[in-house]
Amino acid sequence: MTTAQRPTLEAVAARAGVSRATVSRVVNGSTTVAEPIREAVTRAVAELGYVPNLAARSLVTQRTDSIALVMPEAATRVFSDDQVFPGIIRGVSQELEAADKQLVLMLAGSPAGHHRVERYTTGRHVDGVLFASLHGADPLPGTLARLGIPVVVSGRPLGDVPVPYVDVDHVAGVTAAVRHMIDSGRRRIATIAGPQDMVAGIERLSGYRSTVADAGLPELIAIGDFTRESGSAAMRRLLAEHPDLDGVFAASDLMAHAALRTLREAGRRVPDDVAVVGFDDIETAAYTEPPLTTVRQPIVELGRRMTRQLLRLAAGESIEQAVMLPTELIRRASA
Repeated sequence: MTTAQRPTLEAVAARAGVSRATVSRVVNGSTTVAEPIREAVTRAVAELGYVPNLAARSLVTQRTDSIALVMPEAATRVFSDDQVFPGIIRGVSQELEAADKQLVLMLAGSPAGHHRVERYTTGRHVDGVLFASLHGADPLPGTLARLGIPVVVSGRPLGDVPVPYVDVDHVAGVTAAVRHMIDSGRRRIATIAGPQDMVAGIERLSGYRSTVADAGLPELIAIGDFTRESGSAAMRRLLAEHPDLDGVFAASDLMAHAALRTLREAGRRVPDDVAVVGFDDIETAAYTEPPLTTVRQPIVELGRRMTRQLLRLAAGESIEQAVMLPTELIRRASA
């Protein structure tokens, strides 16, 4: 039994009526080839089923056609019921598929994982790097940018890290959420804030503080980490310390889900006794009991936008340093 021979560069050149060098330039994306010749080569490639040697192409073009998406989180967090992570991955994947690029997903939830990501990306195995869910003033995005590696992050970087980013308007979303409860007569509004080493946690707490301060209301704060478990613990703590609270803004829907359950277990009616508002508008928010009022953030669009920014940067184009996407208050029965 014989195996069909793979089409060669020479076969494509013969079919298109051009030189081998011309075929090589077209396959490697050169812009110096006239359009009619480019079309003839492209047609010959399709007819023969020619598949370029990616390793050789990378050597010629200095491109890998791969983009890394780095998430400094443990796998148990990324692959949990927190829909923020799959939303970002979905948006990134959509844009890369349209651009005929490969996605390299890298987790860096430990020092060893962080070092592995640094070694891989500085080794030029990808054409650019996207960062999502940064904690603290992580130096890696800035390090890569200084090496000339295109970098875009989701969320405003903490510290002095001059890299482009795409974010959502956390403060406007929280302001709308807390004002909604104030306008409905709530005067003892607490918050279950997110982690204070992440810009989302910091800015959502800032939005809560400024809104209750403007209304002359007290701050009632417990800190969580965006998970259900932390939401339950924070809600119990708030009920123990402030039994007269009548509203809760939770900085993530998962924490809000847990708050609803904890309030129900404590005999508090939602929204009659306590109004609850979350942040994210994950799919299950509409199916809690009662359905959750929440702030919708366009998480898939965030993934798409940061990818488009990175591809433009990798192509040598100028891009905006900061892109801010709007948030929207979704009113349901919980507040």
